[in-house]
Amino acid sequence: MKRRDFITLLSGTAAAWPIAARAQQVERVRRIAVLNNVAEGDPDTQAWIGAFRQRLDSLGWNEGLKIDIRWGAGDLTRLRRYAEELVSMGPDVAFAESTPSIRALQQATRTIPIVFVGGSNPIGSGFVASLARPEGNITGFISFEPAIGGKWLGTLKEIAPGVARTALIYNPQTHTGQYFQSIETAAQSLGVELVRVAFHHPSDIERGIDDFARAPNGGLLVLSDPSNALHRDLIVTLAARHRLPAVYPFRQFATTGGLISYGVDRPDQYRRAAEYVGRILNGEKPGELPVQTPTKFELLINLKTAKALGLEVPDKLLALADEVIE
Repeated sequence: MKRRDFITLLSGTAAAWPIAARAQQVERVRRIAVLNNVAEGDPDTQAWIGAFRQRLDSLGWNEGLKIDIRWGAGDLTRLRRYAEELVSMGPDVAFAESTPSIRALQQATRTIPIVFVGGSNPIGSGFVASLARPEGNITGFISFEPAIGGKWLGTLKEIAPGVARTALIYNPQTHTGQYFQSIETAAQSLGVELVRVAFHHPSDIERGIDDFARAPNGGLLVLSDPSNALHRDLIVTLAARHRLPAVYPFRQFATTGGLISYGVDRPDQYRRAAEYVGRILNGEKPGELPVQTPTKFELLINLKTAKALGLEVPDKLLALADEVIE
């Protein structure tokens, strides 16, 4: 080869290098790790993840993106193992749907960005330094502020004025206790006795509600807790069996037969979380993205259940309801 031809070939190859590098950068697969503390067959969570995916698609992340999902199904040991497995894959961002999932991912990495929904007490749990400026590798969207506890108890008394005793249903392993103070304050003004029914296993739920129901004028507050979501069918069944009015934190309790639910619009939170994931994929830091409080709530009333309990739903509540199930 002549020297002039060699120089021409070399210069042409060099000119192509930046183009090839840019092509590789564009085609690089971005990975999102998703860790859930519910069972894979949970239809609500599947629908919410669908909303998460759709929002990512609408933001332009419909190509070159791989989402790896794991399901803890309420087993904290399994959840920690899955968190380590997902982190070992080297994702660009991790997404967690509850406090146990956030904690498992935090224990597995302090560098990979984590976006969450459902972490109701991120400061008290040690996930962020503050809501306005998280500072670390975690940010996201809380489900409820602590004052919602008093609202739940007030709603229970409004729909069932005869309630004089209320059982608080929660799992101390997965619930951080942020609602207790506002519930206790409301209970004093409403003249309601509170009974804590803590559980670790489904059998504890049945035994605790059975014992509570032996005395009259009882009602239930099912707190925002991933363990309660796992056992919602059991809790709703026990409430019906003992004719206990109950207020629940999420709509799926009311749609499966619960009396009334008041809680955050979960699909909206999943879509907003997808926006944070997109911003992080574009180079923003999670520690500089403020933790967001809920902006959309929904009230559901199951009139069929109210009639079965002999309750007359106040017109004021009916007027406020986003959905009435008949």
